[in-house]
Amino acid sequence: MAHVILGLLLLRPQSLYELIKNVEVGVSLVYSASSGSIKRALDSLLSKGLIEIVRVDPGGRGKKTYRTTKAGRQEFHEWMTGEITGPQLELAALPRLFFLGLLEPEDRVPVLRRMQERATADLAEFTALQERLETMQVPAEFSDVFAYQRATLDYGITMGRHAVAWFDALAQGAGAASDR
Repeated sequence: MAHVILGLLLLRPQSLYELIKNVEVGVSLVYSASSGSIKRALDSLLSKGLIEIVRVDPGGRGKKTYRTTKAGRQEFHEWMTGEITGPQLELAALPRLFFLGLLEPEDRVPVLRRMQERATADLAEFTALQERLETMQVPAEFSDVFAYQRATLDYGITMGRHAVAWFDALAQGAGAASDR
């Protein structure tokens, strides 16, 4: 969540309310968060010096507007260009993809290639599991259950193949664009 907030604040300084709305209308396509988790992440970023308050509106509510600091921009860049980790590719890669346009053009292709490498590694795990399952004897009373479990794996393999090809095409397009 913290990196998503940094990305949103790199687009422009925003208040907590604006961040919540921008998560709802944009980032929520690939990342969901409650207003409470956004507030906690904002407080944590502030305490670490990764963001700062640039304005406090006068009045009873004292609405605060935040922006990234130099350290916050560096943290965001390291996250964007770092390894794609986490248990699910979509949760690890898609928030980065959402903000990829904030990186310099020459930094984009390596990030996309890391996403593709992660998709390739995930696909290899699914394929290895598929090969192990082909050698198993399934008791007749579990054949219906197994058929749908196998269908779930087939879905994962199909999506994995798609992800590998899709990230490859995106990286090739980004590479061509940065060559201009």
